[in-house]
Amino acid sequence: MNEYLSLSPEVAEALRTGKPVVALESTIISHGMPYPQNVETALRVEQTIRDNGAVPATIAIIGGRPKAGCTPEEIEYLGRKGQAVTKASRRDLPVLLARGEDGATTVTTTMIIAHMAGIRIFATGGIGGVHRGAQQTFDISADMEELAQTPVMVICAGAKSILDLPLTLEYLETKGVPVIGYGTDELPAFYTRHSGLRVDYRIDTPEELAGVFRAKQACGLRGGILVTNPIPEEFSMPADVINAAIEQALAEMDAAGIHGKACTPFLLAKVKDLTGGDSLEANIRLVLNNARLAAQTACALNGR
Repeated sequence: MNEYLSLSPEVAEALRTGKPVVALESTIISHGMPYPQNVETALRVEQTIRDNGAVPATIAIIGGRPKAGCTPEEIEYLGRKGQAVTKASRRDLPVLLARGEDGATTVTTTMIIAHMAGIRIFATGGIGGVHRGAQQTFDISADMEELAQTPVMVICAGAKSILDLPLTLEYLETKGVPVIGYGTDELPAFYTRHSGLRVDYRIDTPEELAGVFRAKQACGLRGGILVTNPIPEEFSMPADVINAAIEQALAEMDAAGIHGKACTPFLLAKVKDLTGGDSLEANIRLVLNNARLAAQTACALNGR
């Protein structure tokens, strides 16, 4: 066991006894949503996982220790502190641990810590990817590299629609990451079900998802599996509405000179404002939907 890693008693007992566990990130709490919706959503997501037979493990760095299984009080702390908590990617981990500081884990660091703990299934909102204009900026999320090397199944609603989705798919193909559509042949685009892009494979049951993960591990293949689970139809936003908001948000971001890890929080907040809050409600609904599927897949993987 990693000397820095801390497991909550519930998560430690679940892993010891072979119960299904689902990892959850904490950047969505501190950087992805405003308070108090961030805390309310995090607790609803945990309850959704429990309702579907698995144990939730919200992951964060608390006082310099990577933790799998945050308490409600720690979730409240992360939510209230918000963007004052460091958004922690792979490059930030050594410094935060050495300094004893807090960090909200991205998809990348959640995968790292989940793998450290022995957790194989992770539910999130959307992954990072290749940013628009990356041909000039080389702005590519570390999530792409982590998916290529860390054996965790990530269940999401696709790559965030603020990204260059065709290039994101190309990058994942180059890295050998299977992109699976759950119940769909089309890549969902976070707020909306439709992107016009095809995924590698369609799978329709949690049992088959679990079987694919087992087969990948049995073959000794590196890296994870990306499962893209469309937002429920009744909460899907019209593609033209969300794309117009994204284009305006991108223009304002460029004008303000915002770049790097500050891009995604800025864009998500701006899109929320431009859509009158509709994108926030869509975000909440898709995260709950992903948590449900992740719990069901974790149960199938554990034979429950």
